[in-house]
Amino acid sequence: MRLLVVEDDILLGEGLCMGLRKKGYAVDKAVDGIDALNLIESTEYDLIILDLALPNLSGWEILKTIRSYDLEIRILILSAKSLVEDKIKGLDMGANDYLTKPFDFFELDARVRNLLRQKISLEESIISYQSICLDSTKRIVTVNNQPIKLTRKEFGILEYLIRYPEEVFSAEKLMEHVWDGDVDLFSNTFKYHMYSLRKKIAAVDAKASELIHTIRGVGYCLMEKIEEGNQE
Repeated sequence: MRLLVVEDDILLGEGLCMGLRKKGYAVDKAVDGIDALNLIESTEYDLIILDLALPNLSGWEILKTIRSYDLEIRILILSAKSLVEDKIKGLDMGANDYLTKPFDFFELDARVRNLLRQKISLEESIISYQSICLDSTKRIVTVNNQPIKLTRKEFGILEYLIRYPEEVFSAEKLMEHVWDGDVDLFSNTFKYHMYSLRKKIAAVDAKASELIHTIRGVGYCLMEKIEEGNQE
């Protein structure tokens, strides 16, 4: 899951990002409203943590803009504005939750998990393709009913592929969903995680690992069969 933290307090923002990354999320950060909107328009996020008092463009304006074209993305307002009127306004404008500062990180983490569970439940929490089964809530993967242990990145890659079977995605698209903005798109990081993912699946079922295809010059997909000559 990829999150965006919009917070102009540098120390607080860095602390939030560090804590959320330790929880397994890919996290980007924006320190003002214009940067936040630019990131939101160019990147697919699962959840946004949004401060209201921001330079250049307020959180209210960001919230209004997002909800004018996207009703699905989860938005958690994190603000020092503690008046009931502000909370009502934020929720009425389309925020999914509202947490006031000062706050406890563990409460924030619980609220983030709750919002992401709601998003997942609208899709499906347990999804499968052939002999591969993934539980996105419990973060468990089984192959032929045998559990396999994946890293966070491996799980993220598989989750994206299994949600959209038989669709081809570039390495850049998969990395955008699983990694945060600091990743080097030209490194071998992705290839290493893809190799490791296939190897772990193959240890249980060699045929299951062959469901993950590399389409030469295009990207990757989860598919039963593919035309000869297209796969590396």
